[in-house]
Parts: sequence; structure tokens; C-alpha cells
Amino acid sequence: MSAPTDRPPQICVLSPRRFGRRAFQCGHVEAQDVLAACDSVDLICLEPEPRFELRERWLRRLMYHDVSRRLAFVNPGIKPVRLTRDYDLLIVMCATYWEFLYVNALEGWQDHCRTSICWIDELWAADLPKYRYWLPSLNRFDHVAVGHYGTVEPLSRLIDRHCEYMPGAVDALRFRAFPDPPERVIDIYSIGRRVPAVHRALLDHAVTKGLFYVYDSLLNSDSEAHAPTEHRDLYASMAKRSRFFVVAPGKADTPEQTRGQIEIGSRYYEGLAAGTVMIGQIPDSPSYHQLFDWPDAVIPLRADGADVADVLGSLDLEPERLAEIRRRNTRQALLRHDWVHRWHRVLDIAGLGVPPALQAREAHLNAIAALIEV
Repeated sequence: MSAPTDRPPQICVLSPRRFGRRAFQCGHVEAQDVLAACDSVDLICLEPEPRFELRERWLRRLMYHDVSRRLAFVNPGIKPVRLTRDYDLLIVMCATYWEFLYVNALEGWQDHCRTSICWIDELWAADLPKYRYWLPSLNRFDHVAVGHYGTVEPLSRLIDRHCEYMPGAVDALRFRAFPDPPERVIDIYSIGRRVPAVHRALLDHAVTKGLFYVYDSLLNSDSEAHAPTEHRDLYASMAKRSRFFVVAPGKADTPEQTRGQIEIGSRYYEGLAAGTVMIGQIPDSPSYHQLFDWPDAVIPLRADGADVADVLGSLDLEPERLAEIRRRNTRQALLRHDWVHRWHRVLDIAGLGVPPALQAREAHLNAIAALIEV
């Protein structure tokens, strides 16, 4: 998949999309597709070898105790790929830390890529000490970015180099409901992890008021999508038909893993772009206050769910306020939180120019945002 251009691809993107189809990985497939549509890109779609899953699990466990620090350079069971041409930039985009091992299947990449960046989305600061043996292997990349604001500083200290903060994003064109919004037939939409007390309160409120509350009823964080693109299309279609959209900080239901670190979950960007009224917890972090710095970006709910009925009841009495929240949220997603804005930052870090197709997407997003404002 490449951008419509006559010049040869200048960017190489490593993608596990053919076997990494867990729901939380589908957003990264979406991000890669946005970049491929906006620049001259070669997507290197990796293929697993037999017994890949077993080998990967074995390797991950051993890496915690690998004082030799060599296992971080071992191919976890991916069919080897050798580049045959040169690129200006290699991008290794990882939903979780172990995906960076996939670069070990790309033989000789340092001889063919002028610059490289490893972007690990989920990496918690509390876990860094137990990762101490493999973290130094990140220094093989020219740039390292992480999706958790609270991890940037401790990771930078551990590997003795500056790391970048790279927030999440969304395909705002896929998720937007404006300027021709469908009817919002779903009253409340909750997807993925949830705060148990808030969920119980929403269930009670939905029954009492006869509301349509859509939520995940199966407990399986490793559920796989048949096709990542179809999964995102369905998700976006439901979100843009929802009135209220439930959000919570990353891993809000497992505080023993986050150890007090508060991060913006991907739901905030997705609910935003869909023009929903987001309800739930406001992440008390510098990144949230910088990236969501407008009124009513999230309508707060108490963590014990005690105010659910009062908050939703009062909001339903203010239809003009709700309409303004939806317009404002969509505009902010279009102007600041589309994947194209993150790719713009990646290209800046790598010292590459912004291609015309990427500029055209930004201009298109701005035009829709202006139309919504009018």
C-alpha cells in the first residue's frame, strides 16, 4: 500500500497486521493506513513461522532474566525479511513492548534505513525496573517514542537518551459524524475496559429510564478481529450513533499494574472524533490538560457511580449544551487528534519534509472543522 506518487517509497513501516489482530492492535493498523495514504510508504507485512506464539511467549519470559542482554536481538519466530533498497526512515510501531522484537526479523535494516524510530504505545513506568535487561536494546534506534506521558522521563534516564512523548490519535475521517450525522440511536456506549461501579450504575440507570446501553458482555482482552479495518469501521459506525460515550484512564480497572500512573486511553480520541458526549473519569495528568484543554471535553462521573443518574438526567435537560459539546469535540479531533497530526510529528523528529498528500489531508480536516463551526 503506497501513496499515489511517482517517487520511490522513502518510508518503511514494519507491520504485524497479518497475525496481530487483537482489538487493541487494530488502531495501529488504522494509523499505518493513514500514513500509507499520505506518503510514499512500503508496508512490510510480517508473516509468522510455525510455533511462533509459543516461541514468542518463551522469549518474553526469558528476557526478564537475561543478564547477557542478547535475547532482545533474537527473532521471535517471524519469517526473515531482507530489505532490497534504501529508505529515509524505518518506523517500528508497537502496541505493546514485546512487538519491538519483530524488528529482529528485518535483516540488515540498519544498512538500508538512514533514520529509525521505535514507537511503543503501552509501556508503564512501574514495569521499567523488571525490563532493565532488554531496555538498552532500544538504543539501536535513532529515536524512541512512547505513548505514555509518565514513562518518558524514567525511560529516558534508564536508556540514557531523550525519548519522545507520542500521544494516541484516531482516523477522524472514519469516526466523524458531521456534517451529515446519523441518528444517535444508542443512548450509552461503553467498549473495552470499564470501572465496575460506574458500569453497574449505568446498567441500573438504563433499566430505570429504558435506555439503550451497549457494552462488552464478554471478558476477553485478547479477542481478535476477523479483519482490523472491518473492526474499526463497525466501531466507528456505532460510536457516531451514540449519545454518551464512557471513558476512563488507561487500565483504570487494574491499579495494581499502573501503580498510580494516569494515562489517556485511546477511547478519549475515538469518542471525541465520533462527536459523542464523553462521560467518565477525567485523567488528572499534564498530558490530558494539554491535549483536551476545552470545556466539557469529558463530563466527570464519580468513580463509585453514585452520580450517574443525576449527571445524565441534568444533561438531557440541556439539548443545546449537548449539541455544542458534540460539535466542539469533533472539531478538536479534526484539528488536533487525527493520526496525520502524529505522523507530522514523526516526520519532524526524523528530519523529513511533509509530503503534499499529508498536507492535503490536514487541509481537508481543517475544512470540515470550519464547516462544523459555521
